[in-house]
Amino acid sequence: MKEVGVDLSAHASKGLTDLPKVRWDYVITMGCGDACPFVPSKKTEDWGIPDPKHLPLDEFRKIRDQIEKKVQNLINEVTQPPGEISR
Repeated sequence: MKEVGVDLSAHASKGLTDLPKVRWDYVITMGCGDACPFVPSKKTEDWGIPDPKHLPLDEFRKIRDQIEKKVQNLINEVTQPPGEISR
């Protein structure tokens, strides 16, 4: 992530039990399908993206970039005023 300007050195992974007990606006899962734990949300999407953790670097980069694109698309979708046509 550092090679694309994201410093994660001050961050640590969290489990679901570490998250606040709220109803989230969006929950995005990455391919666990029916095996995903239940997290209360207004909208849930499964992106079907494989875990890049043990993949070769070039495959990791492809998945990282795919996630970035999907996140950007989601941000654009949720921040677009109602009735406006997406480009």
